[in-house]
Amino acid sequence: MPQETNPSKEDIRTAHRRRRALRTEAELEAAGSALARHGEAWAASVTAGQPGTVCVYLGVGKEPPTMPLVKALHGSGHEILLPVCEPGRELSWVFWTPDTGFERSSYAPILEPTGRRHGREVAGAASALIIPATAVDLSGNRIGQGGGYYDTFLGHLSAVGKEIPLAAVIYDDELLPAGRIPAEEFDRTVPGVLLPSGYRRLSGGN
Repeated sequence: MPQETNPSKEDIRTAHRRRRALRTEAELEAAGSALARHGEAWAASVTAGQPGTVCVYLGVGKEPPTMPLVKALHGSGHEILLPVCEPGRELSWVFWTPDTGFERSSYAPILEPTGRRHGREVAGAASALIIPATAVDLSGNRIGQGGGYYDTFLGHLSAVGKEIPLAAVIYDDELLPAGRIPAEEFDRTVPGVLLPSGYRRLSGGN
């Protein structure tokens, strides 16, 4: 009898992208509103209710919508940093305001903010990080979009001993059983996930 093999990260990513493609506009709207509500509450919990700087990202297409969360955090007095993809899988960051424009990224199929770009030392001083994912398991293993930008960024923070409260955003059915996602040497685990149903801390995350 042939031995069963666990699906690869790319298999999981592809399957979840197909599932996301079936989500309706009503489902996206409901998810965006819920993520804004729960994300704002989580940010307040890690900043002791004080205004801080929060790194977020702009969900596009059928990804969990994050613009409602961006607006909610800004309305609560937080400064918002959005990422820009740079060569070498590096990220720079732009402070967002309601007047910020967007343009197509040169390196990834996403929209990025226009404006003055800041290096990782600015993002490294943030109060909280909210990052994208395609799936996360209960061990804290994360599948991103495949570009490696956030693993690189989190690696820089780890190298200087910087720990910032972090949540990866996924839909509820994208939180998988512990150990389901293969972990590679360069991968960085996440300590929690932000779901439409609320924030959940993961025991396996760093």
